[in-house]
Amino acid sequence: MSTTKSFMANAKTVNPEWFVVDADNLIVGRLAAQIATILMGKHKPTYTPHVDTGDYVIVVNCDKVKFSGKQLAHGSHPYFSEKMLRKSYATYSGYPSGLKVVTAEKKLERGQSTQVLSEAVRRMLPKNKLGRQMLKKLKLYAGPTHDHQSQQPQDMPAHLLP
Repeated sequence: MSTTKSFMANAKTVNPEWFVVDADNLIVGRLAAQIATILMGKHKPTYTPHVDTGDYVIVVNCDKVKFSGKQLAHGSHPYFSEKMLRKSYATYSGYPSGLKVVTAEKKLERGQSTQVLSEAVRRMLPKNKLGRQMLKKLKLYAGPTHDHQSQQPQDMPAHLLP
């Protein structure tokens, strides 16, 4: 008779940590994949699929992210690439001909750089209530400062960065 039991995490046993990531000169998709892994808690040995075992992630310098592809010259963005012109984000109002398509270049020019990274991470999380709860643990800032010093965030460990 075996006495070993498998561990199942629950809300009482989860102790979330806070991590800070500097997004300067990091590729959006690769960074989003690592952030999604941390938000889900897959980097922990106590990962349980039906429980939110993930940690909080603070991302600073979202306005300096880059996309893969051929680098091009641009007046306002230091890491401008060909893919920024091709990557598009669509929203639909629900009315006839209510489809609006905006490129990543326009989003970055308008100061909506946090939406670019937020959308990339959102698409990598589960599409259910648990995924929406995980996304609330992502804190994005366009500049180099953040408002979460009281949580004593740690720098992201090197093995979790892209």
